[in-house]
Amino acid sequence: MKQQTILWFRFDLRLSDNPALKKAIDLNLPVLPIFIYDEEDAQSRSLGSASKWWLHKSLENLSSELELVGSKLLIFRGKAEEVLQKLIDDTKATNVLWNRRYEPWAVKRDRLIKEKLSAQSINAMSFNGSLLYEPWEIKSKIGNPLKVFTPYKRALLSKGIPEPVNSKPSKLLSPTKWPVSQSIDKLKLIENKSWPIKFHNYWEPGSNKAKEKLEIFISDALHDYNINRDIPSIEGTSKLSPHLRFGEISPKEVLNSINHIEENDGINVYKSEIIWREFSHNLLWYFPNIHNTPIKNEFEKFEWDNNEANLIAWKKGLTGYPIVDAGMRELWATGWMHNRVRMIVASFLTKHLLLPWQLGEKWFWDTLLDADPASNTSGWQWVSGCGADAAPYFRIFNPIIQGEKFDPDGNYIKKFIPELNKLPKKFIHEPWKADSAILKNSDIKLGDTYPNPIVDHKFARERALNKYAELRK
Repeated sequence: MKQQTILWFRFDLRLSDNPALKKAIDLNLPVLPIFIYDEEDAQSRSLGSASKWWLHKSLENLSSELELVGSKLLIFRGKAEEVLQKLIDDTKATNVLWNRRYEPWAVKRDRLIKEKLSAQSINAMSFNGSLLYEPWEIKSKIGNPLKVFTPYKRALLSKGIPEPVNSKPSKLLSPTKWPVSQSIDKLKLIENKSWPIKFHNYWEPGSNKAKEKLEIFISDALHDYNINRDIPSIEGTSKLSPHLRFGEISPKEVLNSINHIEENDGINVYKSEIIWREFSHNLLWYFPNIHNTPIKNEFEKFEWDNNEANLIAWKKGLTGYPIVDAGMRELWATGWMHNRVRMIVASFLTKHLLLPWQLGEKWFWDTLLDADPASNTSGWQWVSGCGADAAPYFRIFNPIIQGEKFDPDGNYIKKFIPELNKLPKKFIHEPWKADSAILKNSDIKLGDTYPNPIVDHKFARERALNKYAELRK
């Protein structure tokens, strides 16, 4: 049998700027594109429900793209090392190529796979297909890891933005005989069909859609990004985060698309957001238990509250604070939440309710389409104050002021909390201040159709400051 190359797709579900794919093409051998749904490792973290929906759709799109270049996507389920070994035995493949992942369990697994394959004289090679630079490539001038964002950003920019390694190929060499594989449906990624069905109203996964969204963003929103990115009622952000999470577009493709444009504040701030994603992977690399262990060790002894009723109210968007509730309902309805509102709801959970950030991170992991093992966790650690480059402990978002500042007319709130639609703008951020006549005219019964605040802001702020101050003694 003629030599063949196994191209192992993971969260790099695209044909352009794909280093493993480029190497496969350069080898000039028949290519076997595969995807392995591997949740067999006891240390691995299963994808959340929303992410599984996106993965299912993204695999369908990748499969269609491969068919257009004369190839196909082979689907397998099981332990990656066992699937690969059987495929090698069946096809006599001599090369196995993949792009790297950075979760600690995946790093350990991939290292073992590479060692086992190399011992069999199989050419096993991995590449950087997810980041501008590997975590270990960005260091201080004396060679130390950088754990604060601004110096990290400065060091990365000094290296320059690397260009994509390849454009989408027009043809892939295929084997004369294809191994038997499963269908995507057999992976059973969408078991609860009643919840994610609504995602179709908001999202279209796939690399072609990602590039289309990038073009629209550059045309319509990039130049004012520094201003409009904080206003949740308008389309001021790129909404590329799920596409980046699943590798349907690469950060190199994104930044190279704007590099030719004359810089302004909008472009510079957007670049910073992409580099924050890089920084988050840097933290994941140096703090592999970041999803459940605070980077600042003193937070191990923080005395969190564990009020289950408050956690449920937060999840359901029933805290009585409209900007918080709108955010949580947007998440449930769309699988996504505006970034400014993510900070508000995370601050509310950890500082107003004193609930552990890990509970919020876990909920986001299950319900966000862009639930990224690096960005999701580093964001939560930043807000709660326990990260390497965290918000100061005394920074407590006032949900009333945040709403007034970033949703002044209440358009975002009314979109996701229709029961407040008739409430005058004056009271949209503080319904409890409206008198009984206004509430009646607005068809609102506080405590019934919409809840009273589950905690007083002033009390919660002082309580949080006292708790956080205890860590500094």
